[in-house]
Amino acid sequence: MSLAEQIRGLPTKSLYVAVLLAMIITLSLSYLGFQLIANHVQRIEFDPTFDKFDELQLESARTALQHRGPEGLREYLSSLDRIFGGNHYLLDANGIDLLNGQSRSALLPPSPGATWRLRAHGRWIVAHRAPDGKNWFAAEGQSNFPHIWTFLPYYFLVIAATGLLCWLASVGVISPTRRIASTIALFGQGDLSARVLTRRKDEIGQLGRSFNQMAERLERLIVSERRLLGDISHELRSPLARLKFAVKLARTSPDPKAALDRIERDVDRITSLVADIVEITFIEGDPTVQDMGIVHAGEIIDEVVRDCALEAEFRGCSIHVSGNLNGDVMGNRELLRRAIENVLRNGIRYAPMQSEIHLSILENEREAKIAVRDFGPGVPETALAHLFDPFFRVEEARDANGGGSGMGLSIAKRAVQLHHGCIVAENAQPGLRVLITIPLIAKSNLELTRAVV
Repeated sequence: MSLAEQIRGLPTKSLYVAVLLAMIITLSLSYLGFQLIANHVQRIEFDPTFDKFDELQLESARTALQHRGPEGLREYLSSLDRIFGGNHYLLDANGIDLLNGQSRSALLPPSPGATWRLRAHGRWIVAHRAPDGKNWFAAEGQSNFPHIWTFLPYYFLVIAATGLLCWLASVGVISPTRRIASTIALFGQGDLSARVLTRRKDEIGQLGRSFNQMAERLERLIVSERRLLGDISHELRSPLARLKFAVKLARTSPDPKAALDRIERDVDRITSLVADIVEITFIEGDPTVQDMGIVHAGEIIDEVVRDCALEAEFRGCSIHVSGNLNGDVMGNRELLRRAIENVLRNGIRYAPMQSEIHLSILENEREAKIAVRDFGPGVPETALAHLFDPFFRVEEARDANGGGSGMGLSIAKRAVQLHHGCIVAENAQPGLRVLITIPLIAKSNLELTRAVV
């Protein structure tokens, strides 16, 4: 199990405690690692050097004994005692001191060891056997290695440094994370205006900004759905009430056909309203599940003009088209068609008899502008801002039989926004002009996209 998994498995509910434990574990493992490295270096690098130095001292002691006798050996060992501290001895193969005949076998390593270095119980011992096995060089003395309590201030310093690092981690990581968690909790409790306030450029700042983007989108969707639900309830109330009244009237009316015709009209109105609701729900759905691809926008405009020409002719109007659209759009063909068709049909609905509806097209390398203008009464300036709201209708501009469910322009707006475009309306005096702007695929990107496909 890795260190990260062990830390995640610790029974703690505080990230601060987890960071503290992680640092303590890291320091402990680092200490053990350094000890292993130090022991390895001691064994590989230093011990062979000390062994050679002991062998040199052994040979020097034997030389002093051979050339100057016991007095020369005593002088040499005394000089070692004075320089290095402790007591130094030259022993025979059995551990007998060659100067005083005392047994010092306790200083020798267990058989068959030839060298050792021991530090225990406040003493240090060194022993080295000659290559011919006839003599031992041994030394012992009091250890000057500091007691563990000597390092206590340093331990406190390490603990203080660890606490400081944990505090810095708390300020830099844990506290912002807790603030983000609190903001998310507020949003989850229904405070749709809750946002993360951050200027950080790191991953925590990116997390906060990602949440804010998600919260803004969810707020728009929730507010839109609430408004849509209220509008739907309002719009369905009237036709359902009329439908209920017509059913009662059909049971007692001497002219059942007229009553049934009225019921059919109300059913058609409700059916149209439900169809519009389904359509706008589809548009606001997940764009990743919609069929997005390269769309020839000019073909869509030609198709829409042909489909709407009959309706315009029925009202005694005509559609005048100026300009051509040769660029391509990355999007959904059906949604683009609905957007343009809804705008054009809205112009036909409110155009005066025997008038024209102008559809003009302007195109550059980056975008296409499609403008639809009628010569009807227009709308009040105060109503322009709400013209694309669901179920919004300008009563002054409607005749007795005109007007739909009030969803056409709202559907058009959402479809255009899905394609990263924009749609605006303005009074043309006379009439109303609706302008759709849609980004086009650059030629270089288009060639690359086709190559990939």
